[in-house]
Amino acid sequence: MRIRIAIGSLSMEAELNDTPTAQKIAQALPIQASFNTWGDEIYFAIPVEADLDESAREVVEVGDLGYWPPGKAFCIFFGQTPVSRQGEIRPASAVNIVGKVIGDATAFRQVMQERTVRLEAT
Repeated sequence: MRIRIAIGSLSMEAELNDTPTAQKIAQALPIQASFNTWGDEIYFAIPVEADLDESAREVVEVGDLGYWPPGKAFCIFFGQTPVSRQGEIRPASAVNIVGKVIGDATAFRQVMQERTVRLEAT
């Protein structure tokens, strides 16, 4: 399923995976929330509850979309976090991989000063 991630003037398309967690996120759309940043990660609480599943990873790639169970949070990864080692992107703890940004996810660096994100189906 394709979604749109809109922050300020930036609108990026993404593809959600066909996993139970991603399906729960799709059913909760549209979602509008205030977001936080942690290094080159944008994250925000969403109305979805899920445990870690077979997609869970402790190291992710640029453009990965994750769900972080401890914070019930949707995460957009586009660079290193404060706990990353050289050449890797590491979340605070394991996340379910729920999708991938289509295009250059590093564009999110341009809107980190914004405060609101919107996820919607396309």
